[in-house]
Amino acid sequence: MPNQDPTGPASRDLVGYGENIPAVQWPNDAKVAVNLVVNYEEGSEYSHEMGDGENDSLAEVDYAFPKHLRDLAKESMYEYGSRVGVWRLLRLFQEYEIKSTFFACAVAFERNPTVAQVAREAGHDLLGHGWRWEEHWRLTREEEADHIQRAVESFKKTWGEAPSGWYCRYGPSVNTRELVVRHGGFLYDSDAYNDDLPYYVDVNDVRHLVVPYSLTYNDIQGTRSPSLFLDYLKRGLDELWLEGSRGRPKMMSIGLHPRLVGQAARTGALREFIEYAQAKGGVWFARRSDIAHWWNQHSEEFVSGTLR
Repeated sequence: MPNQDPTGPASRDLVGYGENIPAVQWPNDAKVAVNLVVNYEEGSEYSHEMGDGENDSLAEVDYAFPKHLRDLAKESMYEYGSRVGVWRLLRLFQEYEIKSTFFACAVAFERNPTVAQVAREAGHDLLGHGWRWEEHWRLTREEEADHIQRAVESFKKTWGEAPSGWYCRYGPSVNTRELVVRHGGFLYDSDAYNDDLPYYVDVNDVRHLVVPYSLTYNDIQGTRSPSLFLDYLKRGLDELWLEGSRGRPKMMSIGLHPRLVGQAARTGALREFIEYAQAKGGVWFARRSDIAHWWNQHSEEFVSGTLR
């Protein structure tokens, strides 16, 4: 059985920066650092085709298909992401000269390695999103360590190098961060949703960087309608931009799934947001590794001050 001892290595920090928010200075004095995240999972999700005995759920419709039968319709919805959606997103990023971060599952790249090759050549960066798109809390400690190793070795073959960061499906197990640090080679992990800025944690006397993620600015929200998604993004950017203009810049993570936002109508909403942000100015569209490197190089320079 998976190890979910609540007194284990995973501990809580309910304080964080508190009133002493760092006065961050992003490149070119940007007011917001925006990271577009492509969650590339297609082909690695739970399915009967993969021998899992179940069908995955996050697709275009939530139809009560019998769990014990192979759901060909659901599988084809995932296929849309790798056959069409991801290419539409890559064209969009190229058009606006934006670099994104691929939160990729190793098996997904194995089943369509051309995506990995093209994305890397275009200058996007890579975060490991698992060997497969699976919940790590289902795994034993030994299984999880093995899957992290499998994923890294697989990425070296498809992407051409190891990922710079790590992020589990939905959330980590109580062992994940320790295993990531023990494995070594990771610049950061994003297995947290608890801040608008990176921060450091101590893992067995190792200073480890966390670059938090968000499910708020994500195409899975609400009805996943283009207008709702666009409204979330604009409102979030405007408020974070305002805070940045008052001396407290933040980061904003926007989660994208090729099978969802890769549909033309939703891509149109994403296009509108990109144009809106670029016209607004003061927005740094950054890869996640860029944010992590910047934080490691400059965080000690950021002055903390009481929130006013």
